[in-house]
Amino acid sequence: MDKRSFSITGHRTSIALEPEFWRGLEAMAAERQLSLAGLVREIDETRETTNLSSAVRLAVLAYYRDRAAVSSAE
Repeated sequence: MDKRSFSITGHRTSIALEPEFWRGLEAMAAERQLSLAGLVREIDETRETTNLSSAVRLAVLAYYRDRAAVSSAE
């Protein structure tokens, strides 16, 4: 687990994720031309779970699931 800290909506928060999820989050941010903090803020604002780390993992999972669906449809 790697832990990183961000400032989101004026408060500091830390997220602990496996390195693979950090790489996925970085890929998502790069594709959307956002900083990691900006992407985490978006995930935080739209999450349906109480745990931010879980919401980030689910967002990364959805990102790759959606990419796989597009690839298989082509």
